Amino acid sequence: MSAPLSPDFRNGEVSFWYRSLGVPRPGEPLKGDVQADVAVVGAGYTGLWTAYYLKKADPSLRIVVLEKEFAGFGASGRNGGWLTGALAGSADRYAKTHGPEAARRFQRSMFEAIDEVVAVAAEEGIDADIVKGGLLTVARGPAQAARLREELAGQRQWGWDEDDVRLLSRDEMDGRLQVAGALSATWSPHCARIQPAKLVRGLVEAVRRLGVEVAEGTPVTEIAPGRAVTPYGTVTAAHVLRCTEGFTATIPGHHRDWLPMNSSMIVTEPLPADVWASIGWDGRELLGDMAHYYMYAQRTADDRIAFGGRGRPYLYGSRVDDRGHTHGWTVDALWELLTSFFPAVAASRVAHAWSGVLGVPRDWCSTVHVDPATGLGWAGGYTGHGVTTANLAGRTLRDLVLRRDTDLSRLPWVDRRVRSWEPEPLRWLGVHSMYRLYRIADARESRGGTRTSALAKIADMITGH
Repeated sequence: MSAPLSPDFRNGEVSFWYRSLGVPRPGEPLKGDVQADVAVVGAGYTGLWTAYYLKKADPSLRIVVLEKEFAGFGASGRNGGWLTGALAGSADRYAKTHGPEAARRFQRSMFEAIDEVVAVAAEEGIDADIVKGGLLTVARGPAQAARLREELAGQRQWGWDEDDVRLLSRDEMDGRLQVAGALSATWSPHCARIQPAKLVRGLVEAVRRLGVEVAEGTPVTEIAPGRAVTPYGTVTAAHVLRCTEGFTATIPGHHRDWLPMNSSMIVTEPLPADVWASIGWDGRELLGDMAHYYMYAQRTADDRIAFGGRGRPYLYGSRVDDRGHTHGWTVDALWELLTSFFPAVAASRVAHAWSGVLGVPRDWCSTVHVDPATGLGWAGGYTGHGVTTANLAGRTLRDLVLRRDTDLSRLPWVDRRVRSWEPEPLRWLGVHSMYRLYRIADARESRGGTRTSALAKIADMITGH
């Protein structure tokens, strides 16, 4: 199925989220050598939240943020707009090293981080179209419904009660959102819709008001103890923090740390009132499903549907397609899936398509680290859950830099060590095999049966997902 495109359809240009704002031009680059207390590499959510909380904690600190393009160029300006409490990693894996109670504290910290972002946005006057409508997860087909029940049972074991997530009755599900083929659904209050670019651009304005220096158009060519080197000068600092997420693979010495995984999105034209009357979605919930090759969606503030999923998941050699252009077959595949969810949307057209990269560690668990001996630190590997996790990471990096012994500095992702990804061609073969198996598994499950396809389990084993 070829997706119908609007007359003013755009592909790439960073993302749709900048369409109303205008794609920013990079600001002033670094002007010569600088002596600072903290150098932050990367002006996305992680770097900006870290700078924000450090400067609020100690206004005397000189903090310099270095950004190759403009603040919010990467995943922070391209994501699906999910301010979700989902843990960026596996509770079981964190529990293996630190115990189940530590994993539960981590999860609760994620839930609390949602309200923290909402509160700071209000305090700083950042209008990011935030609506805390929660997360609706639907199961389309018997196998998905069985996985949804298993996931809910697992959440109960980890202490999520009825206030955290609940199975909806048929009437409750249909009253929220009409998804074709949906058999069951859960709803959690721990998620909010945002407009990603508005949040990141508001955040960079906030840190600049605090006195943080943000040098844009300034690529970092070397990160070493005590310094971040750029073509325009070197920032010498006691702490140098790497906050580069999916672009980490482009930094010398970090090529195999985190896999740069691609995710793609389309957005419709504004939908008319009669379409919304048939769909519902008055609560502005975020929408996900239980497919292996999963999707994610939101109803935007201007009444479009922004709909995402995996396109070309990985480029050979950990290359990063940083312009946001999306292949035509990906646009078509996302449109076909979108209209299978909401047949009434077929009368609309695709207004914009784009893609971005996220960082995936080898064990699919995020990390935060600051080495007190060298001053080097990092946070990331969010596996697609970075909007909320970056805020928690920023506050955790603050405490680690300031050597505070706090609940955040003792969370189980702190100082977590993860082995590197395999060399090529094993990386490429593993990732593409995984997603091919997921696609086949979804197709088989759609034909009936209540069990998860064995192919999906094989895919998980291949990459340790």
